[in-house]
Parts: sequence; structure tokens; C-alpha cells
Amino acid sequence: MRLLRLVPENTNFKFMNARFGGLILSALFSLASVVLFVTPGLNYTIDFRGGVLVELRFSEPVDSAKLRSSFTTLGVGDVSVQSLGLAAVAGSDRDALVKLTTDAGTEAKSETIRQKIQPMLDHDFPGAQIRSLNVVGAKVSSDLTWAGIYATAGALIGILLWIWFRFDWQYGIGLVATLLLDTTKTIGFYALFQLPFDQDALAAILILIGFSVTDKVVVYDRIRENLRKYKVMPLRQVIDMSINQTLSRTVATSLTVLLSILPLAILGIGSVQFFAITMVFGIFLGTLSSIFIASPILLLLGEKRLRRVESAAVPPQSAAAE
Repeated sequence: MRLLRLVPENTNFKFMNARFGGLILSALFSLASVVLFVTPGLNYTIDFRGGVLVELRFSEPVDSAKLRSSFTTLGVGDVSVQSLGLAAVAGSDRDALVKLTTDAGTEAKSETIRQKIQPMLDHDFPGAQIRSLNVVGAKVSSDLTWAGIYATAGALIGILLWIWFRFDWQYGIGLVATLLLDTTKTIGFYALFQLPFDQDALAAILILIGFSVTDKVVVYDRIRENLRKYKVMPLRQVIDMSINQTLSRTVATSLTVLLSILPLAILGIGSVQFFAITMVFGIFLGTLSSIFIASPILLLLGEKRLRRVESAAVPPQSAAAE
């Protein structure tokens, strides 16, 4: 078992020595992410820009890459292909959903696109049928955009209230501030590499928020326990000790999730691959922010406040017994 241990026992890393560097770098990266969000901006897909949804059925399994290439030659906008059947993981199937991010907003324009698609299908994919062709207008895209904003904001507010109730407001502020920094960096990652930003991307961000919260709560809970146990130890030392004590769990959890999602990031196709890439980036980001962002923010909030809170939480009999 010693050979399988990811982190040595009784580590004593002085993480708080790098607290200012971690906070400054995080702030700079988040600021750069905001700039990237403004220009060049996110690569919004049909979910947020509007366009045309085309559902197709083929006479035999079709390769998604070939289908995407054929649609691209038509010049009908940005193309996204999603397999719908059981063979989606393999990258080919008889049913596919094609999303065209275009300015088509009327039935007349969608009929023009249909007239372009059908000859291409007859030539490249004999026997293929257009099962449905629907226009996603600006109103639907706007509703999806606001729904995404409400979902993200609601998640952050809910986390703040839960941490406030479970711990105290200092922990809640530290956690939500860290999550905001993580979220902005993830959005900047999408803007920098112009990855398609759709509902799957929004789902990935919400999942990463949940993953990051879980890891940070473990660290915060250990800090709170040690504050009650070591009443005269400086907060900086308590935080370093707590991170070292939970380091093995943090690394093991992150590595487990990473190994499960990495094959999809390397071998996946289309939106599945972009989702997995976001998860890989978020796992690294969330793990590092638990150590170098969330904990230093707690330290900056002041030792006296936390000592007073934790001392008040311990009954006098328990304190005397200790």
C-alpha cells in the first residue's frame, strides 16, 4: 500500500508562503479572461445565437467527421454534428442532429437551406432523409442565455447560503470568491481557444462548480476542526497543516475524475470532446484553487474573527475538557 500512496505521509509543505503569488496570478488570469470574454468573445453555438436544427436519418452508419465536412462545404454557417443513437460513443450512427449556427430566422430562409442540403445528401450519403428541419430564433436563444445566467447565479447564491449556514460567513465569502475566479478562468479558456460554447459547456461549468465546492469544503472543514483543537497555533500554520492533512484525499479524488474523463478528451468527438476538455481544465483549476486561492482568502479575512467564531461554537464544558 505504501507503493500505491500518491502523496507521502506527514507532508509539511508551506503552502501559505505562496499565498500572495497565488492570489495575484489568479486575479491576473481572471482579468485576462474578462478581456477575452469581451474580445474576441465566446464562440456561441446555435443554443445562444440562433440557427437551424436538422435531424437526419441514414441508410447505413455514417461518420460524424465526414458529415460535418460535407455540411461545411455548403457555406450554411458553423456546423456541429451530434449522433443520436446507441452508437454515438463510436462516432457513427444512423441518426444525427446537425446544428447550423446561421442568421436563418424565417421559414423562407430555412427552406433555402433545405434546398442546399438535400442535393448534398443525395450525392454524399445516398438514401439519407431529412426527418425535420427547425429554426431556432433569437427569442429562444435569448431565453436560453438568461436561463444559463440564472442557473449559474442561483448555484453560487445557493452555495453561499449553504456554507454560511454550515460554517460561517468568512468561509462562504472565501468559497464564493474562489468559485467566481474559477468560473471566469473557465470562460476565458473557452474564449481563448474558441471552443463551441453551448448548453453542454454551461453544464460543464456547473459540474465544475460542484466539484470545486466539494474539495474546498473538505479543506475548510479540516481548518475549522484544527482551529478548535489548536487554540493558540497561528492561523497560517493551522491552514498549512489542514491542507497537508487533506492533500492525499484531494490528489486521489482529482486523479480519479481525471483518469475517467481524459480518454473522452483525447478520443471523443464533437461536443463530447469539448465537454471533456473543459472538465480536464476545470479539475486542474479547482484542485489548485483549493490550495492557493480559497485558503489564502480565508487567511486574509483575519485570524481574530475566525478564532472568535470557532471559540463561540464550542460549549464551555467541551473547551474545559480539552
